[in-house]
Amino acid sequence: MDNNIKMVIGSWGSYNKCNERSLGSKWLALSDYECWDEIVEELEEQGFELNGIDEELFVQDIEGIPTDGVNWDYVNPKELFEKLLESEILSDDYKLEKMQAFLECRNLDNFLEIVDNYGSNWDANIYLYKGFDWADLGREYFESCCYKLPGNIADFIDFDAYGRYIGYDAEEYSGGIIEIYR
Repeated sequence: MDNNIKMVIGSWGSYNKCNERSLGSKWLALSDYECWDEIVEELEEQGFELNGIDEELFVQDIEGIPTDGVNWDYVNPKELFEKLLESEILSDDYKLEKMQAFLECRNLDNFLEIVDNYGSNWDANIYLYKGFDWADLGREYFESCCYKLPGNIADFIDFDAYGRYIGYDAEEYSGGIIEIYR
């Protein structure tokens, strides 16, 4: 996944009128904006006639967030942007990666609630092992426990099985393994 959240914002009014803005805005990289008013300015420069109709806006397309299970048509872009901004995800690449991995492994029906609950605490109880597979995780745990084996005995250990055993509550995501402690 890209280390930025990008969004195309649509307006129900433009969509229903089938006017030149019916296909939505250009892609907006959310980390480029410090407040919602800057996004409103950008939309107006692109030809949107907003006049305080934030509630008529919808997320027409989105990148940087796993999208399975979310009906983005009913997510207000202002609310989404402000929650992401408040959670510091837009300004901290590591928190963004943790959120992306977490959401890739979870049901997203309640996306805004999940972001709201974690706030800026994506570091709490979520551990990423980027580029790891189960064997890497098992080997790292095994070696961190100071097990020193003579010769080639380590070649006969099934680190994949050991990694799955010790990471029983971990899950795979596209970048490696994530552990979430509740």
